[in-house]
Amino acid sequence: MAKKKDYRGADAIVDSLKNHDVEYVFGIPGAKVDRVFEALEHSDDPKTPKLIVTRHEQNAAFMAAGIGRISGKPGVVMTTSGPGASNLATGLVTATAEGDPMLAISGQVPRADLLRLTHQSIRSAALFEPITKYSAEVQEPENVSEVIANAWQEASSSKQGASFISVPGDVVNAPVNNKPIAPRQEPTLGPASPAETTLLAQEIKSAKLPVLLVGMRASSPEVTQAIRNILDVTDLPVVETFQGAGVISREFEDKNFYGRVGLFRNQPGDQLLKRSDLVIAIGYDPIEYEPRNWNAERDARIIVIDDAPAQIDHNFEPEKELVGDIAQTLDFLLPYLRGYEIDGDAHKYLGELRKKLQNRDIPPKVDANTVESHPLAIVQSLQNHVTDDMTVTVDVGSFYIWMARHFRSYEPRHLLFSNGAQTLGVALPWAISAALLRPEAKVVSVAGDGGFLFSSQELETAVRLGLNIVQIIWNDNGHYDMVKFQEELKYGQSAGVDFGPIDFVKYAESFGATGLRVNKAADLDAVMDQAFKTPGVVVVDVPVDYSGNKELGKTLLPDQL
Repeated sequence: MAKKKDYRGADAIVDSLKNHDVEYVFGIPGAKVDRVFEALEHSDDPKTPKLIVTRHEQNAAFMAAGIGRISGKPGVVMTTSGPGASNLATGLVTATAEGDPMLAISGQVPRADLLRLTHQSIRSAALFEPITKYSAEVQEPENVSEVIANAWQEASSSKQGASFISVPGDVVNAPVNNKPIAPRQEPTLGPASPAETTLLAQEIKSAKLPVLLVGMRASSPEVTQAIRNILDVTDLPVVETFQGAGVISREFEDKNFYGRVGLFRNQPGDQLLKRSDLVIAIGYDPIEYEPRNWNAERDARIIVIDDAPAQIDHNFEPEKELVGDIAQTLDFLLPYLRGYEIDGDAHKYLGELRKKLQNRDIPPKVDANTVESHPLAIVQSLQNHVTDDMTVTVDVGSFYIWMARHFRSYEPRHLLFSNGAQTLGVALPWAISAALLRPEAKVVSVAGDGGFLFSSQELETAVRLGLNIVQIIWNDNGHYDMVKFQEELKYGQSAGVDFGPIDFVKYAESFGATGLRVNKAADLDAVMDQAFKTPGVVVVDVPVDYSGNKELGKTLLPDQL
């Protein structure tokens, strides 16, 4: 890349992002980093990332992580120094915990002020070191592009996560002579040992009830296709984690799918894992659903297929680990499994589990004048309106349990949960990312009346960008209900879970969005019809009946209460 006149650190940052094919930069400007924002906003180069100004740095981080989760390539957030940087913390820890690649770049005070008690001076690189894969401060302007290249590589490599770079203001403004690091080919892995893969095929064929447990690293397009290729020629049962949602497409739903596992116990998927005499964990990460919860007795036979070594504990001791490119390993396994079928008592048992999966999704009948909708009715209505190409982002709350258990998704990375960090406020920022990457389809964001307010100011961002998002609010009239019902189960009463009501229709309209409300449960589908037909940003207030949550809570894992 030709060196520009008055080429500075800010230009090296922007050119480095261009070299990594970054499409969007989310953030909020400030004095220590404003030259970079100038370079982004006023560039004539079509390869320059589009700058998207947000209403809070934390939400900008969520949006960058959303880009990473959906695309598999790091999303980028940029902020100024001091609180501009520290506001990124929750977004970074969530991304690192849940395997979402992202790169955060923040301004910093000039190098001469780093050890002084000056305006907005904090040791930001040290602050973020424990919650990122890579955290560094640029001390030499000529090394700006070099640091970005290494941060990008760390964020992209398995297990993916967040990288952070602190750039002092004088580095941003300093002349730079070095050309930015040229675009690089991502390192590629080969398949795991062919001999071990062949032995795995023998292990599967000799097992009475083998099961595939597919996790977050099974959700890439390549691995998803490799898994589907195997299911096309076998009847191997599959259980998904929350982040593995959608790996099983519609064509395999009735033949191979036995639900999701995570957060709650005694689901059909849990029962299947317990009954199985061989669990093949594909791209599974313990943070999705701790092994102590599905292998409490420590007697499961486990074989791992992954692109990184497993984290071993007393409840997760794999007999073998096939480490390498997951898709290539599965492709090698495919011909050895062609025609494999479950038979005997195991086949009968799987039929019983499938009936449980089907029957549990049916909502109860309600009186015509009932105001609150049953959670299963809301899930069913969403299921009837969401097409396979739509992305559904789910916040954290009681609704998240109902959605994770009952809502079906048939394409990977189209149903997004925060199941590792369980972070409130992610749904709307993730929905904005999805709408940018997938503009051909509506995006659905699901939140409660509590968590929605954590990031609801980004309605303005979504409206400004002209995005098509349907925001569903499960409104239990002023409670943090997921905490409330768990406290009631433990103590017989709740504390610190109540707040005042919000008129979400007026709130939506104040941002230029469309606001709708379900006034009677019987009107739910009609209001949903209107919401999905309305262009732009639509907020739907749905009063919900959570009276069944205490019964639901009995299936929660002990360490979640």
